[in-house]
Formats: sequence, structure tokens, C-alpha cells
Amino acid sequence: MPKGLRNNLVPIVLITVVVIYIFASFGTRSFSSRASAPNISVNTLVNDIKQDRVSKVNEAATATSLIVTLKDSKQYIVLKNPRELTVELLKNYGVTESQLAGFEYQQDPEPAFSQWASLLFTALPFLFIAGLLFMGMRRAQSGADQAFSFGRSRAKRVTSETPVVTFADVAGCDEAKHELVEVVEFLKQPEKFIQLGARIPKGVLLVGPPGTGKTLLAKACAGEAGVPFFSLSGSEFVELFVGVGASRVRDLFDQAKKTAPCIVFIDEIDAVGRQRGAGMGGGNDEREQTLNQMLVEMDGFGTDTNVIVVAATNRADTLDPALLRPGRFDRRVIVDAPDVVGREAILKVHTKGKPIAAGADLNVIARQTPGFTGADIENLVNESAILTARAGEKEITQKHLQEAIEKVALGPERKSRLISPRQKQLVAYHEAGHAVAAVLTPEAEFSVQKVTIIPRGMAGGVTWFAPDTEDNLVNYTKKRIEARMIITLAGRAAEEIVFDDISAGAVGDIEQATTQARAMVRQYGMSDALGPVNYGGRDAMVFLGRELSEGKNYSEKIAEQIDVEVTKIIRKAYERSIDLLRTNKDKLIATANALLEHETLDASEFKQMLGLIVAPPAELALPQPA
Repeated sequence: MPKGLRNNLVPIVLITVVVIYIFASFGTRSFSSRASAPNISVNTLVNDIKQDRVSKVNEAATATSLIVTLKDSKQYIVLKNPRELTVELLKNYGVTESQLAGFEYQQDPEPAFSQWASLLFTALPFLFIAGLLFMGMRRAQSGADQAFSFGRSRAKRVTSETPVVTFADVAGCDEAKHELVEVVEFLKQPEKFIQLGARIPKGVLLVGPPGTGKTLLAKACAGEAGVPFFSLSGSEFVELFVGVGASRVRDLFDQAKKTAPCIVFIDEIDAVGRQRGAGMGGGNDEREQTLNQMLVEMDGFGTDTNVIVVAATNRADTLDPALLRPGRFDRRVIVDAPDVVGREAILKVHTKGKPIAAGADLNVIARQTPGFTGADIENLVNESAILTARAGEKEITQKHLQEAIEKVALGPERKSRLISPRQKQLVAYHEAGHAVAAVLTPEAEFSVQKVTIIPRGMAGGVTWFAPDTEDNLVNYTKKRIEARMIITLAGRAAEEIVFDDISAGAVGDIEQATTQARAMVRQYGMSDALGPVNYGGRDAMVFLGRELSEGKNYSEKIAEQIDVEVTKIIRKAYERSIDLLRTNKDKLIATANALLEHETLDASEFKQMLGLIVAPPAELALPQPA
């Protein structure tokens, strides 16, 4: 018998009994339901028979009444003694045989359920009470079982028999994948390393922004290791009741030791592994007990236990130092946003099995998506497939992929938005300012990919850039940052040059430029007045909130100087934007007019319009042989 049916057997039986009782009750009351006429005496019935006004008489076998139907369709009820025969009773009242033959007389058959209905009517209250008691006992037993299992681990066990993800499905993070491949080899061939005196790492911490593939890497370990794999989230340890988290940690590691070699994966470990004794109101006792038990369990492993803990987080700065020391998490693997090569590899993984047109160039798409994570790229490919289906086409083209980039980054186009001619002209010159400044500032190492004045998301227009090189942030030079600030502020500069007025549409540009300038002064040490000194921002306790936690290791006088330097850097970049666009006002006007006419310019159209693409020379005619 299935478990669900077995658990609900008593309610099913009770419902069945009630249904049978209802049907039986309807059977026994069929006669009385038909007899809704008024009650009349026997004398009236005898008088109606003698005057030949009776059409039919029905007698119920179990009832104490007759239902009389007259020839004019009227009905009434006559009460009788059930022990007496009705025909003899009528003869006693002087009714003759000929008068009895003048109407139809019949007996209703006795209902089949009458005896059962009587029995059920008697036993139903007792059955109902017994069923309630039984269900209450089962519920109490279930509650006791839950109480005893409350401290057990809720980890999901995955075996290698049904692998879902393998390392072949992971791309764009080759270094991190190599570290985990080595961990899998530790588990598969431990003697290979033990012979050389190597110790199996006890923990691997995956650190990186959201969407970069940390959980996917852990799933690939489950598919490749060929050993049991326990997976759960850090938030599943902590409950309302004190001591439950620590009990679940003990149970998890007990299960892991029994099935060693194995891998334990804890996603979002910062939910339970935050630094102890921190916060506005002190520490959380339950969370700290859970963390303490985890520290003890990880440090208590023997060298031959063959249990490796893999954890993932994007808030490594909040983790307790004791959790990060060697002997617990021996390795810290950085899973960062992929570079252009990694993005192209991820695109190939997600487009596998999808109808991609022959002209689609994934390398171009990879170059146009700097900063996209693996999750962003997966969403991009999915959106391109949706756009293809919406257009009624059978293959995903380059156009669909590029449109999906903008939709993922900025939102859908808002072509139905009503824009006045004045507003449209303002947006055209604003975007033209960004595009022209990018072309005339090569030290920014930015390439214009697309310029459009079609509203998308919250933006009135978009100028899409792609960096020529993807250097790490630490390799950014002062001249490159200043050049990019010139491009950022060029939209507002174009408005001032052409209209002698400015709009609020540059609020995002100003915010971005201010952030860059403040980082130059406070973090990068690029201020001539303040020198190569870091002013706050790194000693913050981020779990207190960004405003409260911002470290301030400088005086009010230095704070004033920081504000002065930030303002000076922004003003200098803005003045250079104005000078650059005033000198090349003809290019600015030509680009804005082209946008007003076509609304969108791609990279080749934009460069050709500015004369940056030189036509190929004509082929020389070869001399004819004599």
C-alpha cells in the first residue's frame, strides 16, 4: 500500500461511511419525500373511494402512512397502523370489491439500504469519535518524530550515479576549475599524494560575485568525484530554538564521516560563518554556537578521513578569521567575472543545442559584454532565443544576440513612449557627445559599438561602449581614468554647448564621474595634493550597514581636502569635455543629425559617417602580356 494512502486510511474510511449513510438515508426517505400533502383521516379516504374520486393509493412497506392521489391530481396522506392490511381495513369501512377495483393500489418495495442505514445511523457517532482519536494519536506521533528529527541535518545527498553537471559544463573560470579538479583527484587517488607526504585539504572556499558559477562548480564536483556529495545552504543550520544549528552541524559531519570519502558543500556560508561578537547589538548566541560547532568539526578531522568541505560566498570579508585559517579552509579560490575568452567559452556552452545562425559571431558578443557573469550570459542567450521566437524566425542571429545584450543590461525598448521634438533633439546631442568624445579620446581605450536615442529601461538614450583591453582594475592608469571621465561628462557638455542649457538627464553620468574621482583620491592615491595615501574604506565592518560601517581614519581637515580634490578632478574633466566638443562641433552636429534621422547607429555606420573608415584602394590594372 502506498505510504500516502496508508497515512490517510482512517479519513478515507470515515468519508466512505458518511457517503453510504447519506445514500441509505435518501433510500429510506424516498416515500416520505414524495408525501408532502396534508394529513387526512381514514373516513375521508373511504368517502372519496365511494364517490370514485381516487386515482391511486401508494403504501410504503416501512412507513405508517398512505399517500392518496385523486383524479384531479391532488394528494393527501392517511395515517394507518402498519400491522393492519389496508384492503381489509377499507372493507371494514364498507368499501366493496367493485369500488376497490376502481383505483390503482400498490405497495412500494422495501429499500435495500434500510437495514444498513439503521445500523450505520447507530454506529456512526462511535466510528466518528474513534476516527478522531486515531488521527489525534497519529498527529501526536508525527509531532514527536519531528521533534526528535529537529536537530538532524537537512543536507541533500547526491551520488555519482546520476550526475547532473560535469566540469565540461563549466567554462570561463579555468583556474578555479583546475583547483577543484585537483580536489577531486585527492578523493579518487589519495595514495598518490599521501606517498609524497601531502595532506589532503580540508576545505575549499569559493569566493566571487553573484552569478559567477560558484554553485555550478560545486555541482560539477558532485558529478565528477564519484563519491557521495552533501549539499545544503548555510541558512538551513540556524533555527528559532537554541542548539538546533549546532546539532545539525554534528549530524551533518557524522553522516559525512560514515560515507567518507565524500564532499560537503555549504552554499552561502556567510549566513552562519559571520565574525563572532560583531554587530550593533552584540553577537547572536545561536549563530555563534553553530559556528563554534562547525569550527570544532572541521578541525577535528583526521588526515585519513577523506572528507572535504567546499563552501561558497560573495561576502568573504564578513567571515570569522578562525574559519579562514589553514586547517579549516586551506584554499581560497577566486571565481571572478570572466574575461573575453571566458565569456566566449560560456557562450559556446549555453548556445550548445540551440539553432544559431551561421553568421552569428560569438567573439563579437563576448567583446560587447564586459563585466557580464556566467548567469548574465545564460540569461542573454535565453533572451535572444525568446526574441527569435517572438519574431517568428527559426535561428538565433547576431541581431537577436545584440538586442538581448541591451535588454539584459538596460531593459526593453520603449518605442511607444511619447517624446517631444525638443526632448528628442536634446537626447540626440547628449548621446552624440558621448560618442564623439570616445572617438577623440583614444587614451580611454573605449570603442563605440552602438548609439541610439530609442528609450530603453530608465534611459532616454544609450551609447554602448566596449573596452579595447580588459585589464584588471589595479592596472588602470590615471590618464585612462581621466579620459573615461571626459567621455562620461561629454553628454552634459554637449547640452551646454548646443543649447546653452543643461538637463537632469546627466544625473547618472555625474554620479559615475563622482565615484571615479573619489576613488582616485581616497583609494588609488592619485591626488597631487594628498599624495599616495589611502583614506578609509577598507577597515569597514560591512555588516553594520554601508553608512554606519564606512571607516574614517582621517581628520575633518583631510575630509575637506578630499572634497576639494574630488571637485577639482571633476571640473577639470568637464572643462576638457567642453573644449574637445567645441573644437569638433561639426562632428557633434553631424552625429546628432544622423541620430535624429535614423535613431540608431551601429559602430560601422558611426565611424563611416565621421570619415574614420577609409575606402579600400582600387586595384591596379595589370599590364597585358605582349
